[in-house]
Amino acid sequence: MTARRPVVVGIVGAGFAANLHLENYHLVHGVDVRVKGVAALRPERSQAFAAQHGLERAYPTVDDLLADPEINLVDLCVPNHQHVPLIVRCGEAGKAVACEKPLTGFYGDGEPLVGNRFGRADMLAGALAGADRALDAVERARVRLLYAENWVYSPNIRKAARLVARTGGAILRIVGEESHSGTHSDYARQWRYSGGGSLINKGCHPLGAALYLKYEEGRRQWGQPIRPLRVVATVARLTKTRGFLADAEKFIREGWEDCEDWGSLLLTFDDDTVAQITAADVTLGGIQNVFSVYSSRAVVHANNVPNTSVVAYAPRDGLYGGESIREKVETTAGWQFTSGDEHWMNGFPAELQDFCEAVADDREPVSGATLARDVVAVCYGAYLSAEQGRAVDLGPLLREA
Repeated sequence: MTARRPVVVGIVGAGFAANLHLENYHLVHGVDVRVKGVAALRPERSQAFAAQHGLERAYPTVDDLLADPEINLVDLCVPNHQHVPLIVRCGEAGKAVACEKPLTGFYGDGEPLVGNRFGRADMLAGALAGADRALDAVERARVRLLYAENWVYSPNIRKAARLVARTGGAILRIVGEESHSGTHSDYARQWRYSGGGSLINKGCHPLGAALYLKYEEGRRQWGQPIRPLRVVATVARLTKTRGFLADAEKFIREGWEDCEDWGSLLLTFDDDTVAQITAADVTLGGIQNVFSVYSSRAVVHANNVPNTSVVAYAPRDGLYGGESIREKVETTAGWQFTSGDEHWMNGFPAELQDFCEAVADDREPVSGATLARDVVAVCYGAYLSAEQGRAVDLGPLLREA
C-alpha cells in the first residue's frame, strides 16, 4: 500500500470562507495536514489572518504562494469571478486546487450588466468555456480539482442517500431549496462578480446534492452516472416589485444591481426522473436548507437547517450574546431552531477530510470536476430557459464524466 503524502495547504483569500475552512482543517484526522500560509489581494489582510491563526507565512502575492514547493493543495476562498484564472495558475504550478462553489459563471466585460447587454445564450457559452479552461488546466497538470459543495458531505444528505440505496428503489423526484433573507455580500448582488444571483449562488447547493444522488444511483444500478438532460426555469427580482418597494419597513436585504433574488428550476434527468430546485434571497426566518427524496420505496426528508436537534426560546433578542443561533436569522427572540454543531451539520468537516485524503492518496474526491461543471451547465441552461420561456436541452452541453 502506497504511503499517504503529507498535505500542505495554502489558502488564497482572508475572508469568511477562509476562516471557515481553516477551522475545519484542524478537524482532519488520519492525514498529515498543515495549513502553511495565506495570500490575499491586500497584503495587510493576509498578514492579519496569518497572525490571528498562527500560520507560518503571509505570502505577499498569490504567485509567491504558488512558488512554494511545499504547498500541494491551494484552497481558493475568493469571489466567483476569480476562480477560473486562479485554477489555471494552480494547474500551471502543479498544485491540486480546492474551489468554492460555484465553479464559475459568466462575468461580462467587468462593467455592470444592467440593461441585458448580454444574451443568456452568450452567457451559457461563456460560462462553459470558462469551466473547460479550468478543467483542462488541471487535467493537463494531472492534479485534482476539489469542488467545495458542502451539501454533498452533509451527514443528513449522506444518510438520505444511504437510506434510499438500501431500499433498492428508484429515485423518482427530488425537491431541494436554499433560501434566506438576503446575502450580506455586495459581490453577490452584481453579476460581473458573482455570475448570477440566487439561482446559481444558492440553488447550486441543493442542485449539487440532487446531481450527486442521481450519479450514485446510476453507478449503483447501471454502472454509469445518471446525468441531467433538460431544464426549464423562471427567475424574478422580487425586491424590485411595486409592493416591496412601497413597504416602509424592510427586513429583507435590498441592493440587487442586476441579479435575480429568486429562481426555480425543474430538471429532468436522462432516466426521465425529475428534481425541483428553488433558491431565494427573499425568505424571512433564517436560512432554509431543506431537501427531500421521493423514491419508489421510500420518502426521506433531510432538513439541514432548520432542524430540531436543539430548540431554544428567549423572550427578547440579544439574550444569547455572541452564540451562533442560525445563519441569516433576523432575530434571536422567540423559539429558535439551532444546531449543536452547525459546521458538522452542513458537511464542512467531512468535505475537508475528503479533500485532504484525495490529495494524500492521489484519488478523485467525492465532489469533483464533473459535479462542478454540471452545476454550471444546469444553472446557465436555466437562465437561458427563463429568458426564452422554453425547456433547454442539456445533453450537448455536458462533458463526459
